[in-house]
Amino acid sequence: MNLLAGNKYVVRAIRPDDWERVKELRLDALRDPVAHLAFLETYENAAAKPGSFWQDRAVTSGEGSTTARQVIAETADGSWAGSVTVLVEEAGTTDWAGYPVEHRQGHVVGVFVRPEHRGNGLIEALFEAGVAWAWERGAERVRLFVHEDNARAQAAYRKIGFAPSGLVVSFSKDEAEKELEFVLERSV
Repeated sequence: MNLLAGNKYVVRAIRPDDWERVKELRLDALRDPVAHLAFLETYENAAAKPGSFWQDRAVTSGEGSTTARQVIAETADGSWAGSVTVLVEEAGTTDWAGYPVEHRQGHVVGVFVRPEHRGNGLIEALFEAGVAWAWERGAERVRLFVHEDNARAQAAYRKIGFAPSGLVVSFSKDEAEKELEFVLERSV
């Protein structure tokens, strides 16, 4: 658990009993004006998923999971201000785009900060917690993919220390569009 900005937020891993709030935050993220660039699923698809899906997600990416970690920022009133999820990718496997995974690495997905909480360092705190978890699991680097037209996200990731690797993949929703891999290498 981390405290940020004079105890304004508690940054922590989700717990299995948080599943309804996991769903609520995801649905809010999918309503964001750039959701079509930032997320692979639609609001309608996510809203139609049963409670068992969200319960499973809260278990498999919550406290105690060794393969994924969803970190949230909770305000003093208990509301959730934002979230980052980190997946562990094992060397020798193939990633979602069909490329070989050459390193044990973290893969950041599901980044979202509510608009009223942006610009105050919260994204850095969420990434700090998520990346630290990946390092604890022996990751050699942490990566993410960002749509070529999502300048706001690219700027935030650069500020945190991520840099383009040069890998460009087709955007799964439209092969004419591209996503850029950004990487944070583990310092020795």
